[in-house]
Amino acid sequence: MAELAATPRIRSIQRTVLTLLVVSGAVNYIDRATLAVANPLISKDLGLSFSDMGLLLSAFLWSYAFCQLPAGALVDRLGPRLMMTASLATWSLAQALGGLVGGFSSFFGARLLLGMGEAPTFPTCARITRDWFNVRGRGGATGIWNCSSTLGTAISVPLLTFLMLNFGWRAMFAIMGAVGLLMAVLFYSIHRDPAQVDLSAEERAYLADGDPPASASPVTWQDWRRLFGFRTTWGMLCGYFGTIYVTWIYNAWLPRYLEHERHFSISKTGMIAAVPFLFGVVGSISGGRFADWLVRRGVSPMRSRKLPMAGSLVLTACFTTLAALTPSDTLAILCISISLFLLYVSSTTAWAMAPVAAPANCTASLGAMQNFGGYLGGALAPTVTGMIVQTTDSFALALLVGAAIALVAAGGYYALVGAPIPASDSPAIPSPQIRARAA
Repeated sequence: MAELAATPRIRSIQRTVLTLLVVSGAVNYIDRATLAVANPLISKDLGLSFSDMGLLLSAFLWSYAFCQLPAGALVDRLGPRLMMTASLATWSLAQALGGLVGGFSSFFGARLLLGMGEAPTFPTCARITRDWFNVRGRGGATGIWNCSSTLGTAISVPLLTFLMLNFGWRAMFAIMGAVGLLMAVLFYSIHRDPAQVDLSAEERAYLADGDPPASASPVTWQDWRRLFGFRTTWGMLCGYFGTIYVTWIYNAWLPRYLEHERHFSISKTGMIAAVPFLFGVVGSISGGRFADWLVRRGVSPMRSRKLPMAGSLVLTACFTTLAALTPSDTLAILCISISLFLLYVSSTTAWAMAPVAAPANCTASLGAMQNFGGYLGGALAPTVTGMIVQTTDSFALALLVGAAIALVAAGGYYALVGAPIPASDSPAIPSPQIRARAA
């Protein structure tokens, strides 16, 4: 039977939504990076220690992690258009407030609000992928919007360094807050959920092609809660914990690592620190395309995500260890660059798992649960790293801890992720044949 093709209107919607998601995601990660880039100046101006900065860097991540759980359910219930707009507006306001802080406590509060505002973003992206792409195109689409995270981080270092050195770190926060508010207006004006578009029967058939029968009802508390009863959910949490832990060692501390450990100047750091994150852009797009390539060659959708995710984490552990131990600045930057390439292969295939592992009405919910597990790791990474560096005056042990966590997470992901989660009105335990084929 021939594969169904997207209509010109569906292809136009797909291009538009990916553009919106990439731009929104890039702004998201530029905003996250403001504190990391301005770390030395903020700590000097406000009299903050390594440990204080670690706590500030983690404040956003803790609120972001714990707000994932309600955020995913709200996206599935209220729809991506409304939730992404609210997310953009809230985090942009918090970003602007960061430029007005007077000390540790007020900065901590602004970072908490930033995390709350950003929480719906990536579960919304996962739901939009499920809504507007069928199963054979979701990996590539996920790779494109997920690359916004590392693209934004790559842009952020030179861009924010320029703004900070020319206008001051407080103005840098205000400018980025204004950009995000403008993006909120654009997203609400342009994007539409499928229920807000008069789709033809052909278009609906294309979007559902390859999916199991889906429940049309909005997600309920019972639907949300039952997701925790499946090993696949726990495997996704475990694997993403390792991915985001190591990612946030680099996101939060790479500029300070280059200045403290490798003795680079601020201006040189602004250029060099962008290079590893450009590798991440390539890794994100490559990971999504590789997952779709595997599906087209007969690999099950679950295994096409599971194998690259676990394998890339193992290799991340290897290259992060080498970065920690080498005395060569050039080799260290190369190893960090390869690590970020692999981490974004891991991240993309993890997010590409959510639309194929979850029932249709729980896609954002499962993606948010995975992101919750990931950002528990992300919240720990800056604090643990800051404490280790303050104690040892070196980043080497912090990188080795990250490598060990990545290795354990890869094993947990591989062991636990198996069959897709059935809809609530399907049999709770799939047949052995289905389990074997899905795994």
